[in-house]
Amino acid sequence: MYIGKDLELSRRAFMRRSSQLAAMGAASSYALGLAGIGEAAAFSSAGGYKALVCVFLLGGNDHGNTFIPFDAANYARYSAIRGGEGSEAGGGIALARASLANTVLNTPDDQTLTDDITYALAPSMPRLKARFDQGAVAPLLNVGPLVAPLTRAQFENGSVPRPAKLFSHNDQQSTWQSSQPEGSRSGWGGRMSDLAQSGNTNAMFTAINASGNAVFLSGEQAVPYQVSSRGATLFEPLRRGRLYRSGAASQALETVLRTSTGNIFAADHALTNDRSLQYGTFVNDAIRNTSVATDFGSGNRLADQLRAVASMIAARGSLGVTRQVFMVSAGGFDNHDGLIGQHEGLLAGVDFALDAFYRATVELGVADQVTTFTASDFGRTLTSNGDGSDHGWGSHHFIMGGGVNGGRFYGRAPHVSVETDDQVGRGRLLPTTSVDEYSATLARWFGVSDSELPSISPNIGRFASSDLGFMARPQAAT
Repeated sequence: MYIGKDLELSRRAFMRRSSQLAAMGAASSYALGLAGIGEAAAFSSAGGYKALVCVFLLGGNDHGNTFIPFDAANYARYSAIRGGEGSEAGGGIALARASLANTVLNTPDDQTLTDDITYALAPSMPRLKARFDQGAVAPLLNVGPLVAPLTRAQFENGSVPRPAKLFSHNDQQSTWQSSQPEGSRSGWGGRMSDLAQSGNTNAMFTAINASGNAVFLSGEQAVPYQVSSRGATLFEPLRRGRLYRSGAASQALETVLRTSTGNIFAADHALTNDRSLQYGTFVNDAIRNTSVATDFGSGNRLADQLRAVASMIAARGSLGVTRQVFMVSAGGFDNHDGLIGQHEGLLAGVDFALDAFYRATVELGVADQVTTFTASDFGRTLTSNGDGSDHGWGSHHFIMGGGVNGGRFYGRAPHVSVETDDQVGRGRLLPTTSVDEYSATLARWFGVSDSELPSISPNIGRFASSDLGFMARPQAAT
């Protein structure tokens, strides 16, 4: 078991830290939080800073037009199924082969993919193609939620458990993020934050959500701190103390916002309000004292969120953190119709935003300490429903960062087919790599010990490996 001298996150250290802070009482001050516990601060500092950034593509990204077969034989199969050049199939959602020439991903000499397939990225993703060539991007092929390894025969006869409520947006978003269908209280990003926050001087800034509510960053103890594209959200009337020109009115509203009841949702809402009101100015002051010169453009919501993440990373010293998990998102990927045109535009936005963020991490000197990865509700059918595609299961995703063993492929490439045993009808991919393996590999890089992996990835014990190899092993401290 390799752990090295890098940070090994410990549940017992976290529980000890939690009990000590709880003993201070609910009214313990921010100053006490900053003072922290020397043992916990020393515990985290040995490994240096690391961050994980989840980019969730809401709606179910069409992987078939994100990673496109380019070699002649597999492109012909793709075009015949999706409707394209010289095809008798209806639909017409295959991209023209000529448009893919500039985004071909060269398979390393020591790798052979299924049916000798060669992939090209969507033509609107030249920046990620360049990052792949530079070794900073790795594709993970045919990954999706699984309870245990599953064959098509087992899927059809029901002899092996499978995730609940497949092909449902809400349930599969939750299953991706938490390993449970809708209603789960914690996600694997939040569970990593549970372990990590004992090593942060200021635990509340361990999990940062820039995209809105999602279970991914919720832990058993960790509560995500929400920021907007401009930083922490401040409620101006309360900040100035003059709601309706009345200090008393401001105080009354603040009391309402911070007051909880016995209802669990009201308690969470009150906690979120309290944290925002108490620490928003501090966060924004910390961000203002940093500088991120990278151009994130304008009019790209995902890039705006990632700019905010870059600013939070730049302020990591002031915020008192050495481990952070972030979540951002982009919507619009439920392309049942109008796939051609709409989808390329969505991918162009992702391409620009991810590349800008990578450039920002280089600027900040943390490119090898920040790993960005994509996720989505599910993949989509390889077949067309007319001029779009329908809900699927497995999909292909990106991992990006200086610590990524990029420029090569991970997972198993599926056949380009609607008949082979790696799909379950209409080209819906039966995942050959589980989300648990995906999350465990990221968690190990982040510093989670092997003994704690089941708390992050609850099904990992049923799979052959907890390390898919796409992350560089941490170097021992000197």
